[in-house]
Amino acid sequence: MRDRLRLAIPNKGRLVEPTLGLLHDAGLVFEEHDRSLVARVQNFDLDILFVRTNDVIEFVGDGVADLGVTGIDLLSESGVDLPRIRTLGYGQCRLAAAVPADTPHQAVEDLAGLRVATAHPNTARRFFAERQIPVEVVPISGAVEVAPRLGLADAIIDLVSTGSTLVMNGLRPIGDVLASEALLVANPNALSRRAEALGAIDTMLSAVIAARGRKYLMMNAPASRLSVLEELLPGLESPSVIPLAHAGMIAIHSVVDADAVWGLLPRLKAAGASGILVLPIEKIVP
Repeated sequence: MRDRLRLAIPNKGRLVEPTLGLLHDAGLVFEEHDRSLVARVQNFDLDILFVRTNDVIEFVGDGVADLGVTGIDLLSESGVDLPRIRTLGYGQCRLAAAVPADTPHQAVEDLAGLRVATAHPNTARRFFAERQIPVEVVPISGAVEVAPRLGLADAIIDLVSTGSTLVMNGLRPIGDVLASEALLVANPNALSRRAEALGAIDTMLSAVIAARGRKYLMMNAPASRLSVLEELLPGLESPSVIPLAHAGMIAIHSVVDADAVWGLLPRLKAAGASGILVLPIEKIVP
């Protein structure tokens, strides 16, 4: 058994930069170079393998790597059954069915008997088979959105983030096939034989992911207003309350969702809070 763990990540594409950012934010120290295939982590027994996007799942499945970062869409298309450790909070997109805007089709059921072009033929076939919708799936790689215009298909199934590419090509979505985002997967044997080491990496990453959507609030308030302020603070647990030097005054510390902060601040002030500090959180370990 190898002494050092191996993590396979894509070397190109939309998942590269956020994956590297997550690993660095987790405290892993390594250097990546454009032509380097392996980066040695200096402060953990881990090597990072930079491989083709479509090879991550194969590397993990074959045991060449113990862990891998891929997309849910890619794992679905591969048909490989790998343990899913956790979603990583980035790379969100969806696999959607779309048709030319001037056609009458309104739902995926309307595609019965038609040709559907996609770069995800396995996922598409399973989707339509489960719903007993007879279609002809036309496998295609690259520029899927132009297939109807070229007469290759009547509809498409393609990855969609904002939907702007569909609009630019005269298409409109009629239904979602699969929701996707970045995913941490593991080799089954590594997960059973090296559970502690893999768990340590998962803890590093999950602590960063948990912190990214939270803010740390600190404020002063009259002790008499504690119950009112507690009701306004939907934190991880009950807020921390610390007596201050001035009689009748307390400090309240709480962790809240980042999206709720700006709507919460005026309500806290109105309830008696003052000297409110909003601080970033580096990591949260449950």
